[in-house]
Amino acid sequence: MTKLKLLHQLNQTFPDMSLSQVEKTIDIIFGEIVGALGKGYRVELRRFGVFSIRYRDRRMGRNPKTGEKVNIEGKFVPFFKAGKRLRDRINVIHEK
Repeated sequence: MTKLKLLHQLNQTFPDMSLSQVEKTIDIIFGEIVGALGKGYRVELRRFGVFSIRYRDRRMGRNPKTGEKVNIEGKFVPFFKAGKRLRDRINVIHEK
């Protein structure tokens, strides 16, 4: 689902809100998640999942085009762990 599809789905669910109000709401929610992760916090959305950051150590990689070894610096990366309700819902959908 794209942000645009989410925007239209929420607009249909909440017809009393204008499209711009729905878009501002989505932007605020995503902005708060990004801001919290940027400060090193973890974001827990009950029954959905947890967003956090993890540190990936520096390592040796390989340029796929040339095969040359490349030094990859350590970095922080976003991480998402799905909650039990989300995992169960996905498994029910894919068992059919």
